[in-house]
Amino acid sequence: MAEQSLIVHLDELRHRLIVAGCAWLIGTLVCYAFSQELFQAISDPLRQVLPEGSSLVFIQATEPFFTYIKLSAMAGLLLSLPVIFWQIWAFVAPGLYANEKRLAVPFVLASCACFGVGTWFGFGYVFPLVFRFLVSYGTEVGNISAMLSMGAYLSLSCRLLLAFGLIFELPIIVFFLARLGLVDHRWLARRRRMALLLAFVVGAILTPPDIVSQLAIAGPFAILYEISIFVARFGGKRRRVAASEQKGG
Repeated sequence: MAEQSLIVHLDELRHRLIVAGCAWLIGTLVCYAFSQELFQAISDPLRQVLPEGSSLVFIQATEPFFTYIKLSAMAGLLLSLPVIFWQIWAFVAPGLYANEKRLAVPFVLASCACFGVGTWFGFGYVFPLVFRFLVSYGTEVGNISAMLSMGAYLSLSCRLLLAFGLIFELPIIVFFLARLGLVDHRWLARRRRMALLLAFVVGAILTPPDIVSQLAIAGPFAILYEISIFVARFGGKRRRVAASEQKGG
């Protein structure tokens, strides 16, 4: 019975992954039709801080093509997030209480909103700050002309956007971990310093090795971690109340 149950769960996971992957592929194909416009938009923060006479370049013949493909995949991921989050919810929903299953729509909406706010915050506020610092450091301090590769810029931008999107998902993730009884607010509070250290480590991996980029990652993470402690306290209480009501019934 246990082996059959595992096979059923794996088959369900495979089905959810296929649906999510197809949604991502469709979103990527749709976004590829607007890939040049999307690149103009995502490169705007860098173009605004480049010295006069400098521009983005490509150093390999295939670089523009693959850059547009990567950008389309990134934009397609954002476009297909509602379907992806819905598949995640559908996979974990059987293990939840009846009153928690009613949170499906709020979960999808909140997850998409948090990811969107994270990427918007990174693009609108962090990108101008980070790229102004990096470009000015190279051109003014290093006295070097700026000729930046479009492929390298997109790779860095995608890492930053994904990092901010995932960081802003922290309260949602903690909420459902607390619902499942895997964490509580006391456990999170005791590991506050470790979480902050982890934020700097992740920032060092995903961002350029400068203090501005790392603070841009660690600062929002620290704030969202404190918010997550309150979220875990609320979510954990609701979970225990639901469990006691179910046992009493």
